[in-house]
Amino acid sequence: FIPRHGSRHSIPPHLINYRANIWALKKIGIRKILATTAVGSLNPSMKPGDFVLADQFIDLTKSRISTFYEGGERGVVHVDMTHPYCPQLRREMKALANALNLSAHESGCYICTEGPRFETAAEVKAYARMGGDVVGMTGVPEAVLAREAEMCYVTVSMVTNFGAGISTENLTHKEVLDTMAQNGENIRNFIAQTIEHTETDSECDCHHALREFGGFKL
Repeated sequence: FIPRHGSRHSIPPHLINYRANIWALKKIGIRKILATTAVGSLNPSMKPGDFVLADQFIDLTKSRISTFYEGGERGVVHVDMTHPYCPQLRREMKALANALNLSAHESGCYICTEGPRFETAAEVKAYARMGGDVVGMTGVPEAVLAREAEMCYVTVSMVTNFGAGISTENLTHKEVLDTMAQNGENIRNFIAQTIEHTETDSECDCHHALREFGGFKL
């Protein structure tokens, strides 16, 4: 388990060293990543307390390093991101969510913003029109780097609030923390059950994402 923001939540989303985190997991032999994110909802059907197993994302970040391949000795790769989250692992998690009687949406489009500020009401309206369902600050470039590293990656997004302009109240960090605390046991159980029921050695297309480039090299 790696807390992206540090053990004391001292690292803002735009300064997280996403490459170091993914590299470290790859280095110790991890093949599948279960990521959790707290998100605001752009979709009225995705309510606070719900879980969303995103199947797409739209990257609106601005200053983050999003690849292991920046030329030089490592060269350049163009990794396919048609399906950015592992379809196989998402299906398994949806089945588990049903068995646990959790309110989990089997698909959704995750909008990733730069942060650390919350969004304006106009931005939320625009993101919804773009096809976004939830909005957060940490899902990208994490998913891209995991794909380059040839690892299965899914994100379980916990809806903590409705986005600005949808909610009748101003957004606060406390609101996010309160919802996470109320739903904490559910997500811990969900992740624990997923780990217990997932075959860590099973093969997946994610493990061969850089086949045409000779595979990922540490």
